[in-house]
Amino acid sequence: MRRAVHSGDPAADAPARGGCSRRRFTLGSLAAATLAWLPPGPARAATWAPFGRTPVIDGLGGPGSYGGDDFAPLTAAELADARASGLTAVNLTLGSVGRYAGAFEDALKSIAHWEAQIEAHPGFLLRIERAADLERARREQRLGLVYGFQDSAPFGEDLERIAMFRRLGLRVAQLTYNNRNLVGDGCLEPGGAGLSKFGRKVLERLNAEKLLVDLSHGGRQVTLDAIAASTAPVVISHTGCAALAALPRNKTDEELRALAVRGGVAGIYFMPFLRTAGQPMAEDLVRHIEHAVAVCGEDHVGLGSDGPISPVPFDEKFREAHREDVRKRRALGISAPGEVDDVYTFIPDLNTPRRFEAIAVLLSARGHSDARIGKILGGNFARVMGEVWG
Repeated sequence: MRRAVHSGDPAADAPARGGCSRRRFTLGSLAAATLAWLPPGPARAATWAPFGRTPVIDGLGGPGSYGGDDFAPLTAAELADARASGLTAVNLTLGSVGRYAGAFEDALKSIAHWEAQIEAHPGFLLRIERAADLERARREQRLGLVYGFQDSAPFGEDLERIAMFRRLGLRVAQLTYNNRNLVGDGCLEPGGAGLSKFGRKVLERLNAEKLLVDLSHGGRQVTLDAIAASTAPVVISHTGCAALAALPRNKTDEELRALAVRGGVAGIYFMPFLRTAGQPMAEDLVRHIEHAVAVCGEDHVGLGSDGPISPVPFDEKFREAHREDVRKRRALGISAPGEVDDVYTFIPDLNTPRRFEAIAVLLSARGHSDARIGKILGGNFARVMGEVWG
């Protein structure tokens, strides 16, 4: 899959899986139509009237498809999917994760690639540098690209690189990936240590450069330490609720509450970690959204798909590629115990570019107000981005 637009954590953190029963929602006929398994093809006709007037921000995602070269040019079909999605902006992952060797060079190569894509497709793409650019992207119906790191490894031991990458367009920076780095422990590190002394210096410099700090892959203590130490709101761009599925990539209620108290936003992802067994579906995503709202309040919840915009061609070629990806990640030692290859890193009944509007339809059918839905779809991320970037 395109690692430049997908974090890779579903294979790395995949839970033990198997059959289990799940609670079914009672939905109106319009919303229920979105809960059937969607085959590859056009989105089903379910609309939410305010969608075109709402900032819609994916906390972690990007244009493109699963599979293929990270640095392949976007195809006409992928660009069409990006426009059809209705997304205002995405937090786009640059470079590699989980290692220091080559991380700096990978980040530079990734920036050069996306700069070339923006230059090649100015009618489709817009690099986001400030909050005003979000409204511009929505108004002009272009997809805003927010450059982000999912690991602090590209900075290495050189704090001056933080300012350098900001000049190159970086706007979001995650402190750790799954394992331990110089900053602190990731969510799969058994020691569970908090921010290191160097990590606090990194955080201080990120705040000074007005970069949005992301704690998605951080261990529990790193997450709590960074929320408390940051002088600006932080985000957890793509996660789930540990109270519903006690898995390493999901955040506890304690972490979610602390985030909300300091003005941050948690994006719920479309990943296997929404359940401890079996293939997650849209109903699982809605349960996590509703739990996060109950814990954090409606001003502190968003969506972070952790996947590309274009739908997955769910065929044998894709399934074989998924199995091979799982095998490779096991061989590299970056997968979690219990990983299996028959639960996939997308939500089948949201397998459409227009998935954010489909979620709005589901939430509306369950009685959530249009104002709340607008916040969840992107208003909350837009607010925190504006507060941090100025």
